[in-house]
Amino acid sequence: MPQRRTALKRLRVDKKKHLRNLKLKTDLKNAIKKFLSLVSAKKGKEVKEFFPAIIAKLDRAAAKGIIHKNTAARKKSQFTRRLKGIA
Repeated sequence: MPQRRTALKRLRVDKKKHLRNLKLKTDLKNAIKKFLSLVSAKKGKEVKEFFPAIIAKLDRAAAKGIIHKNTAARKKSQFTRRLKGIA
């Protein structure tokens, strides 16, 4: 357990950041699973409606440093190809 006040504060801040990052990462993973399930079920209309939301989540996660920007770009490219495969 840290003794100094600054170390205690850093511990609190790190815990808050960890929980925020964990929530964003979990939401992103759930959205990806939903998108992939819609694609595999070939529900074209629903996939097209959900596509902007998944792109926004990827961009937000990359901007906050949850995932790397190139990972976000790669996933967006993959999802775009899947979307075009359905249409």
